[in-house]
Amino acid sequence: MSNQKFLSPTTRELMELHVEAMFTHDPEMRLRTINEPWPGEDPAPRFFLGRTMEGETLCRFRYDVPENLIGQLEGLCADEPAIRDFQTMPKHFETYMKLLQSERSTMGPCYLIPDGTVPNMQIVSITRSNITDFQLDGFEWLASEIDYGQPCIALVHEHRLVSICRSVRITSSAHEAGLETLDMFRGKGYAATVVAGWAVAVREMGSIPLYSTSRENLASLRVAGKLDLSFYGVNFTVI
Repeated sequence: MSNQKFLSPTTRELMELHVEAMFTHDPEMRLRTINEPWPGEDPAPRFFLGRTMEGETLCRFRYDVPENLIGQLEGLCADEPAIRDFQTMPKHFETYMKLLQSERSTMGPCYLIPDGTVPNMQIVSITRSNITDFQLDGFEWLASEIDYGQPCIALVHEHRLVSICRSVRITSSAHEAGLETLDMFRGKGYAATVVAGWAVAVREMGSIPLYSTSRENLASLRVAGKLDLSFYGVNFTVI
């Protein structure tokens, strides 16, 4: 996808960017693995459904889902209504689960971080060249992953990293945010600050900053509210 095309993306285009950032695809656009930037490959879900604010749906299927089942699922996806509340389950939820013979699903809202979203506190970009300048208590694992999740933006308190936002799903067109804040430093606005700083860095790379979470993650949902992120749809997967 051309970045030029997505200067003002539609909700459908944003959902396409989202699913292609979240999962690797084969030439037939069938899902293969979770698109994590670090080594290792976990299988993608068997079924992905993206419902948008404009009433369009986007569905993708893992490579091992039978063609006859895909036909049935596609028909149901086309009948899904426009989404307004990210807590609203798919219209055909029970049928999806029955057809795929699964009891495990995930769902959550998807957001675009608008252009002009900027941090309101001092932040720092963390790279291999400067990570040893900071204390990593609580973020010890970051030292082994720092080269993969770039850009990585942090808020520092007394030389200690206390909140970070980094790219955890990456394509040439879009990045998905990965946010973590140490428990004792939550509720101070740090998370929203590093997300805003990360979005600036992603846009400077010529990519689109996306933010998604699960509907159960209240802390992450509060960050989206603080930053007034642009809600464009809901993802739903069957494992």
